Amino acid sequence: MTNSTQKDLLGSNRNAIIAWWLPIGLMVLAIWLPTGPKTAVWIVALAWMGGACIWNHRRCGRVHCRYTGPFLLLMILPVLGHGTGLVPLGPEGWRWLGLVIGFGSGAAWCLSEKVMGRYR
Repeated sequence: MTNSTQKDLLGSNRNAIIAWWLPIGLMVLAIWLPTGPKTAVWIVALAWMGGACIWNHRRCGRVHCRYTGPFLLLMILPVLGHGTGLVPLGPEGWRWLGLVIGFGSGAAWCLSEKVMGRYR
């Protein structure tokens, strides 16, 4: 096991659950909440996951975290915009945001590690 692998938060189920799966679960559960609480939950979850990705990249050099961290933090802007009504995305806005966040993160993960490897 390399030093990078040992430092990788994704190497531990407990850390992965706390850093990513718990916030994802909260975002899914918040879908049925009114707009205000849903916006708050999504913003906190995106900030938590984005911060965890950036921290993980600094800890171990995980390639996809270099891209997913800033992406997740950037997604706070459209979530905030839609949640406050400044950027109305229509009745399916939350669904579209969820899809962009999910597919965008997944694509950044798969493509970056396929092209550049797991660690740098």
